[in-house]
Parts: sequence; C-alpha cells; structure tokens
Amino acid sequence: MIVWINGTFGAGKTSAARELIELIPNSTLFDPEVIGGALPHLLPSKRLDEVSDYQDLPIWRRLVIDTAAALHAEVGGIIVVPMTLLRQEYRDEIFGGLAARRIPVRHVLLAPDETILRERISARDVPPDLPGDLRVRQWSFDHIEPYLAARAAWLDADAHRIDTSALTPYGTAERVAEAVRTDTASVCDIVQTPEPTSETLAAGVLLFDEHDRVLLVDPTYKAGWEFPGGVVEPGEAPARAGVREVAEETGIQLAHTPRLLVADWEAPQPPGYGGMRFLFDGGHLDGDEARRMLLPGPELRGWRFVTEQEAAELLPAVRYERLRWALRARERGASLYLEAGVPLSG
Repeated sequence: MIVWINGTFGAGKTSAARELIELIPNSTLFDPEVIGGALPHLLPSKRLDEVSDYQDLPIWRRLVIDTAAALHAEVGGIIVVPMTLLRQEYRDEIFGGLAARRIPVRHVLLAPDETILRERISARDVPPDLPGDLRVRQWSFDHIEPYLAARAAWLDADAHRIDTSALTPYGTAERVAEAVRTDTASVCDIVQTPEPTSETLAAGVLLFDEHDRVLLVDPTYKAGWEFPGGVVEPGEAPARAGVREVAEETGIQLAHTPRLLVADWEAPQPPGYGGMRFLFDGGHLDGDEARRMLLPGPELRGWRFVTEQEAAELLPAVRYERLRWALRARERGASLYLEAGVPLSG
C-alpha cells in the first residue's frame, strides 16, 4: 500500500511523513524529490530548461511510479510518499500506474488554514547570503493560488483532508495513521489496468451526437483523451469488445454490432508495445441517450462531444490520424487499413 501525503509547501508533508513511519509498522519513506534531484544527471540541460517544474516531465512521473513500485516490491509494507500533486491528470497518471501494478493508494491532503500557511512560509528562516532560499520562499507564495484552485476543482473531493493548522508534525502523523487504520482515508477509486507486456488488441467505438460531433472521453488511468473502448480480452471478438467497453464506460447498450471503420497497426513506442487498433461506428445518440450517460465514473474523468477540428487539439497525433481516417471511411461507406495512422489501402 502507498499513503500519498499531498499539500502545498508549509502544510507539513515531509515532517509528518517522517513521524508517520515511526507510527506505522513496516513502513518506509519515499520522497519523490530525489527523482527531481537526479534528473540533471540524466537529461540534457536544454530539456530541463523547457519546463519550470520537474512534474511536467513525463520521465519524472514514470520514474516516480517505477521507483515507488520497485521499493514496494523490495521492502513490502506501506510506502509513505510526501509529494505535492496539484494537476489532476498527473494524479491520475501516477495513481493509475501504481494501481496497474496492484498497489493501492490512500490519498491524504494536509490542509492548514490559508492564513496559517502564509505565516509558516513567512517564518521560513532565510539567511541574507542565501538568495536561493529567498526564491524558495517566493516560489512557495506563488503556489498558494494554484493550490487553492486545485482544492476547489478536485483535490478536496479526491483526498482525505486533515486540517493541520493547530497540529504538530507528530499530531498530524497520528491523524494520518488513524485515518489509514480506520479506513477513513480509503483506497482511491481508480481502475486497475495492468500495463501490457506484449502487443495488444484494442477496440474503440465512435459515437456521434445530433450535430455529428464525436464523443471523446478522458480516462483516469492514462494521460490524454481517447475514444470509448479498451483492450480486447482473450477469446473476445473486437466488435463485441467495443460494445462491452461502451456499456461499461458510458452505460449505453448498443443494440447492433458496430461497423468497422479502420484497422490501424500502432507501432511500438517504448515503453509501449503497440498492436492492432480497431475503430467502429457506433452511430448517433439521441439527446435522451446522451443525457443518460454515466460519465464520468471510476474509469473516466470527463467527456465531451467535439468537432474534428476540436479533436485535433485534444488527441495525440497518431490517435487523431486514426480518427481522421475513420471519419473519411464513414463518409465513403468503406473500411480502411492503416499503419501508424497512414492508410495503405482505399
């Protein structure tokens, strides 16, 4: 199990985490800051200069997942992780990656009153000859507004919140330990989708509204927008897999077998394995069907109907090319075979 302690600077994450491992038997501290510290030794400086926060680097997020999973496999028990996560898509990516490795995550937010938070930051002892510490203080103040915005948008609803305004680090650790012991800080509701170990077969279904806009969904367990659908199970026909996934994700029961639009071979892109990707035409949804959709749920963070132009802004390039050719195939009434989003027939 992982206990992820979230909160902005001044909330007391690291101090509480150090106390917590003394309170919870068989627990180990993992601070992802060590990953950030290692990146200057791994990446060219020009790549590091492209971002202002290590969390915006995909390698940081993957290394956090892989390191936490490796540490869990090595020592077992509970891994305590004090780390700020304000972007919901990064939370989904990291927690989803851990869930895929069958490691449950309990998400705790340390949330002192804003006035207390500002007082703690102001009280930071900054020697006059260390301008770097002054920058850290200003950085901390600058991140209060994004932190409050994240709390309002998703964080308070996602995590078990503990007000640390009047708590010592030890008192905070006691509250966290009690929340874990009593299951008050419950395991995050996120789909456990195992990472593939070989090429996969996947089926997506295009669903359209009355304006001929296509439905896209935002999965919680991976980054980026997608079509309703998923991996085809062993012994399952791709079209049936698409119908099943649509029902599971949206609650819509397709009464017919959808027509194949494109079959696309996706080339391996390490660490991904690639494989065959099918897109089927699920037809139009009337207004009542759209309103009855069960989105979002444990698998999905959001959804929207979009035009082809809007889809180009949301989908990764290869996925957008798959959609673009699927729409052309739908217009022509004929299926297309693609490789890496490029048609080789039709």
